[in-house]
Amino acid sequence: MTDRLSAREILAALIQFPTVSRDSNLPLIDWVEEYLGTHGIAAHRHWNEDRSKAALFAHVGPDEEGGVILSGHTDVVPTDGQDWTRPAFELTEADGKLFGRGTTDMKGFDALAIWALVEAHHAGVRRPMQIALSYDEEVGCTGAPPLIAAMQGVVPRARDVIVGEPTTMQAVTGHKGGISFWVHVHGFEVHSSILYKGVSAIMEGAKLITWANEVNAEQAAAKPSDLAALFDPPYTNVHIGQISGGTAHNITAKDCEFGLGFRVVPGEDPLSWRERLLDKVAEIEAGMKAIRPEASIEVVDTFSLPTFVPEEDNSAEALVRQLTGDNASHHVSYGTEASHFQATGYKAVVCGPGDIAVAHQPDEYITVAEFEKGRHFMRRLVENLSA
Repeated sequence: MTDRLSAREILAALIQFPTVSRDSNLPLIDWVEEYLGTHGIAAHRHWNEDRSKAALFAHVGPDEEGGVILSGHTDVVPTDGQDWTRPAFELTEADGKLFGRGTTDMKGFDALAIWALVEAHHAGVRRPMQIALSYDEEVGCTGAPPLIAAMQGVVPRARDVIVGEPTTMQAVTGHKGGISFWVHVHGFEVHSSILYKGVSAIMEGAKLITWANEVNAEQAAAKPSDLAALFDPPYTNVHIGQISGGTAHNITAKDCEFGLGFRVVPGEDPLSWRERLLDKVAEIEAGMKAIRPEASIEVVDTFSLPTFVPEEDNSAEALVRQLTGDNASHHVSYGTEASHFQATGYKAVVCGPGDIAVAHQPDEYITVAEFEKGRHFMRRLVENLSA
């Protein structure tokens, strides 16, 4: 790999690695590290606990603080059960589109970032550029905090972060946070004809689900704050996406399990929603234990993402607006790693090629035009850092 690859060639290389979050991303990380090394760029790794995955970061330009980080994730969502009409892990082109898992979310940006880093290195930029590629974004953005921590003291601290999630190259300056839980309701089995002597985990769990619906109705009816009004919907909502339980129709359910999560608007504390949930759990559990002391409700924290709050004097936002010409206001309800960077003192903005509407879909694609739009953005960024 001594050649200076085009952004499209780099994308083709990245797509061939099936870096689904449940699997290792090490072959991809090996490839990126080797490719950067052939251009004299030293890359650093941060390993996960069992060393089955690694994040990668690198720095080019002067050995000084104040640079720009291009932030992306290497994992993709599964293709299981999806009706793909072309190879998921091979880049193919048709009708002006580049198909493959991750083309939009977000190996398209990763490829452009790797390309730009090499270009910046050869251009001899005066302001540093860094790249930060994480793991496990798709399962809760859990790889970003240890990656950010690992960068400190190893490479000079940058100032601005461009998180390249697909925004059709618009500058997104705020998004909701999130906090999720796995709820396990432990009931007590009896014959359904003597229901009152047992505890149905399903029927007790339904009380918590009913509470979630009531909270959503309450939130929708309330007047949103000015900050919450920037989002769709303009309030924190509760969602249950999976549920299982029960043994047979004529037995009170011994177990009921489901995931429950909050999408939290900026200006609200996710932990306050956790406390509100636990208060309701305690109320329901008390009624269960009054019938059978063995009954209980177990709540396990599974995910937590800070809110990404719009802020004045955001130098990362100003840089992206300068390069794109985009002066409109954009805020989204999904989460990104931008909030973790903001929480650790960086200036952050979300801006990348592709449309979030096709992310995670079968026959995922990025248009050739959108990918080229991203490449021109990176070219302008390199020129800006070289000035």
